[in-house]
Amino acid sequence: MQHTLRIYNTLTRQKEDFQPLNPPFVGLYVCGPTVYNNVHLGNVRSFLTFDILVRYLRFIGYTVRYVRNITDVGHLVGDGDEGEDKIGRMAKLEKLEPMEIVQRYTNDFHNVLLQFNLIPPSIEPTATAHLVEQIEATQNLINKGLAYESNGSVYFDIARYNEQGNEYGKLSGRILDDLLTETRDLEGTDEKKSPLDFALWKKAAPEHIMQWNSPWGKGFPGWHLECSCMSTKYLGPQFDIHGGGMDLKFPHHECEVAQGKALNGVDPVRYWMHANMLTVNGQKMSKSLGNSFLPGELFAGNHPLLEQAYSPMTVRFFMLQSQYRSTLDFSNEALKASQKGYRRLINGLRIAKTLQFESGDQPLDEKKATEIRNALDGFYKAMNDDLNTAVAIAELFTLLKYVNMLQAGQLHPSALGETLFAELKDSFVSFLQDLLGLMEEQPTGDEMLKGMLNLYREFKEAKQYDKVDEIRSYFKSQGLVIRDLKTRIDWAYDE
Repeated sequence: MQHTLRIYNTLTRQKEDFQPLNPPFVGLYVCGPTVYNNVHLGNVRSFLTFDILVRYLRFIGYTVRYVRNITDVGHLVGDGDEGEDKIGRMAKLEKLEPMEIVQRYTNDFHNVLLQFNLIPPSIEPTATAHLVEQIEATQNLINKGLAYESNGSVYFDIARYNEQGNEYGKLSGRILDDLLTETRDLEGTDEKKSPLDFALWKKAAPEHIMQWNSPWGKGFPGWHLECSCMSTKYLGPQFDIHGGGMDLKFPHHECEVAQGKALNGVDPVRYWMHANMLTVNGQKMSKSLGNSFLPGELFAGNHPLLEQAYSPMTVRFFMLQSQYRSTLDFSNEALKASQKGYRRLINGLRIAKTLQFESGDQPLDEKKATEIRNALDGFYKAMNDDLNTAVAIAELFTLLKYVNMLQAGQLHPSALGETLFAELKDSFVSFLQDLLGLMEEQPTGDEMLKGMLNLYREFKEAKQYDKVDEIRSYFKSQGLVIRDLKTRIDWAYDE
């Protein structure tokens, strides 16, 4: 039933069969956050994409080393080579040590990802812990004639790199002449041979908080070099997959390609994957437009654009309903629909876990069996088609129909046969939990709910319908419903 995974490779601009360098091992590097502020939803979507990738690769038998870094120095305001360090700037504003800022927002990042049920990476390196590697790499590039020192800073020489038969711009599709035309005369570019050359090491101004000794004087590493050094250290000079948001494709990832090739003589990455952006009601999400909200605001519902609160799993499900390379538009209507869809699937998950095979004399229902097999196969086909979670979820709803039919007694387990029954049950649970990472958000006071269901049954038997209605109303207020089944009374999430 499993097919070859195909990945859209940004480098070649086409879908390709995924063939790791050293199967069954897979090396994956994902650019982590610059920890100077709270993680935003656009970040979460990107990290969710690679959470699904890791889950699926492991599910189909690969051993994945997942490296996701923390950028704690060198990322300047404006993403260029000039200006304040984002973390240093926040440290001054908050009157704190830079590493207090780093710790605060690293903790926030981890907490948010935990709420969304993202699995942690195998290794989470920080830029400041790899300064030795970055200084060594910079010196190596100088020795190779591909970098030069200027006024205490060191820059990568793009013209020299291209003279050696390379092509700066091949990842993003940028043309060098166009880039040169677009480049404005910026402060500090007069010390570069070309305005496009990027910093490997920057000389620190006296007021710059975060600085270290180097062969070229006191300074700090270039943002792009950090990722090259960390990925190489833990995954080797060439590895399988590098991921990140679409906004990192240029210049960050473009510079990583150049640095890796210049240092080691091989393209550092075989498959580049980029997750697309979030929009809100059709507009780009940004603080200046007032349409940017933090995960915490989403969970509490305390933002002017939100009509209600939305749980972490509702938001996770919402994001998975779109293929990662397509833009994703936030709206209250879409989130409410996702809440309904998520609850339907989680009700199905609770049911699937309780289903037991019963033998009987029903003949095999070939039509239903074929539809179940097609949906199971369709789920794998969708995931293998560049992680198309949107189509995979549609197949899950087909499987849900049969889970519900089994519970309602509209379909007897023996009509499917024991093997297919087990496959339906086990696959539905593992697809939902293990692959899509959707989990039940347990209502508070599970024991209390059981007690109230016992009261409900007693009131019903005593025909005290006013009390029955009171309990139903309470469940409704908690986003739950009571289900009167043939053999028992149970609760479910209100769809």
